[in-house]
Amino acid sequence: MIRPAVLLALLPLAACMTTPKAEGPSDGSGCGDAKAADLIGKRWTEALRAPTQKRTGARDLRVIAPGDAVTMDYRPDRLNIETDAEGKVVRLKCG
Repeated sequence: MIRPAVLLALLPLAACMTTPKAEGPSDGSGCGDAKAADLIGKRWTEALRAPTQKRTGARDLRVIAPGDAVTMDYRPDRLNIETDAEGKVVRLKCG
């Protein structure tokens, strides 16, 4: 049984905990990921950046290759374009 004094000591720590933010909806709102779904399976090139950003309305695009270091900040207006080792788009998500 946990003693009341231990619970009181842990209470301030619980207040400091953050809950992870849910991923934004994939319905085209926010970063427009649904509007770029046709990119999945295609090889990503930088020539696709401007047209993809224009058609999705995303404020920023971030291309993430396997092994790339990325920040964990969540930005609903940023489109993350994840590629495989050959550079083909495998996933699109807001954040």
